[in-house]
Amino acid sequence: ALWFTGVGLLLGGLLARWVLTRAQRPPRGVTPPVALGAPVRGHWVALNGPATKVPSHTHSLAQTYAIDLVRRPAPEPVWVWPIARRPAAYPAYGEPLLAPADGRVVAAADGQRDHLSRTSLAGLGYLFVEGFVRSLADPRHILGNHLVLDLGDGTYAVFAHLRRRSLRVAVGERVAAGQPLAECGNSGNSS
Repeated sequence: ALWFTGVGLLLGGLLARWVLTRAQRPPRGVTPPVALGAPVRGHWVALNGPATKVPSHTHSLAQTYAIDLVRRPAPEPVWVWPIARRPAAYPAYGEPLLAPADGRVVAAADGQRDHLSRTSLAGLGYLFVEGFVRSLADPRHILGNHLVLDLGDGTYAVFAHLRRRSLRVAVGERVAAGQPLAECGNSGNSS
C-alpha cells in the first residue's frame, strides 16, 4: 500500500507540474521577447537559450526565454569521479553580474547557500530529482539567490543562481546599464 501511495504522489506531482506549466505559458502574439545586452563581460557561452528553442527551459516560473550562461573555459564534465566539485572550481563563480539595461530592483534574495556542482553522472541524476522536488515548492528554491529587475513596459529580467551574500543592490533601487548587481554563484536548481 505504501508503494502505491508513493507512485500516486509522484504521478500527482507530475500532473500538477504539467498543468502549472501549461497555465503559465505566455499568450501567443502578445509581446515579443526583448533583446538585451549581456549581463557579463569576457568569454561566455549561452546554453539552453531562445535562439535554439522556445521555451528554452519551461514555461513555468517565467523561464520561457531563459538563457544559461557558462564562462569559458569551464572544467570538462566528469562522468564518474569526482562526483561533485566546489563552485570555486568554475571560472564563472564570483564573476560580476551587470545590469543589462536601466531598471528598478523589484525582488532580491541572497541567503541560500551555494552548493557543490552536479556535473558527474551521479550528480546529474541527483540534479534531476532535486529539480523536480524544488519545482513543487516555492519558486525561490529553483532560482536560488536571485534578483528581478523591472525594465519598464511590462518587461522584467530575472537573474538566478547568484552567489550567496553578493547582492550590491536592494529592492526599490534604480540601476543603470552596466552597473554591478551581484556575483555569479551556484545556488538553486543549478548544475
